[in-house]
Amino acid sequence: MGNKIVTFTDQQLEDYQDCTFFTRKEILNVFQRYRELDSKRIPQVMTGDEAHTINMPMEKLEKMAELKENPFKRRICKVFSHDGSGDMTFDDFLDMFSVFSESAPRDVKVYYAFKIYDYNDDHFIDSYDIAQTVSAVTKNELTAEEINVVCEKVLDESDNDDDGNLSFAEFAGVVSRAPDFLSTFHVRI
Repeated sequence: MGNKIVTFTDQQLEDYQDCTFFTRKEILNVFQRYRELDSKRIPQVMTGDEAHTINMPMEKLEKMAELKENPFKRRICKVFSHDGSGDMTFDDFLDMFSVFSESAPRDVKVYYAFKIYDYNDDHFIDSYDIAQTVSAVTKNELTAEEINVVCEKVLDESDNDDDGNLSFAEFAGVVSRAPDFLSTFHVRI
């Protein structure tokens, strides 16, 4: 009795609840998932600044069951890491799981999907980004010519202002017509 380990302070848990789509219990479950990736690196007690100073290397994150088979695993890690390296603090990891949770609203998911597909980080989805996406999804099985055809078709159908790329609004319009977007853009904890 009385030997319960306190992983986070009550204030930390309240703060996490305020900025995620999770309950206290879900936050602790996500933390256990994070800690399981490397229990030697991640302490059980995170009452100091450990949650935003200790990094989990991208190489370990990519091996998680939730990301292992995802063709965008590296891109996801880079988008959600605070410094773009792909290495994640617990705060980054929690943000990622929050966005991929069933409770996250569609507009949050669309925003992060756009960031994931914006490989060159120029705030547009252009031919380069589409080519990277197609290559990832098809595991590089298409020729350069086939990829160019796909890029042209995507832009023909989605680039409403004919400027050669998709703005966030154009991308959101495309996603709004994708009935399976919400069911595929989530991870269960």
